[in-house]
Amino acid sequence: MTMIENMLDDLPPDRRRQLTDIAVEVSLPRATRLFEEGRRADRFWIIRSGQVVLDQHVPGRRAAVVETLGRGELLGWSWMFPPYLWHLGAETVGPVDAVEFDARAIRELCDSDPVLGRAMYRYVAKTVADRLHGTRTRLLDLYGPQGSGLDP
Repeated sequence: MTMIENMLDDLPPDRRRQLTDIAVEVSLPRATRLFEEGRRADRFWIIRSGQVVLDQHVPGRRAAVVETLGRGELLGWSWMFPPYLWHLGAETVGPVDAVEFDARAIRELCDSDPVLGRAMYRYVAKTVADRLHGTRTRLLDLYGPQGSGLDP
């Protein structure tokens, strides 16, 4: 499960092994709804192959796709922060292979092991920061007077 190793490169092998022991490899068919906005966030995934769209409920319309995730990316971070409710919805675009984690088990590990906990929080924080940066860039491209200013 090299994705786990990549996720927590700074961890000693015994701590990575703890995560590997909890992880479950899953294969999900196309159009699988993984979670819904506002529902309990009780697991998360690292995508091994395929794509998953993140969407947001829009009253009276179809859910709006806000991001597409793929290989090597963390799917779900709401499980780490109270009240542990999903901020978005998620659905597979095509078949997806992923590594699934039980959120409660990982939170308990993080609480009992400060080294593991710090590494997980850093990983999730970096993921959230990267996605926020990407969102800002997309907003500039859509609404900025001249786009993001990046040369084509």
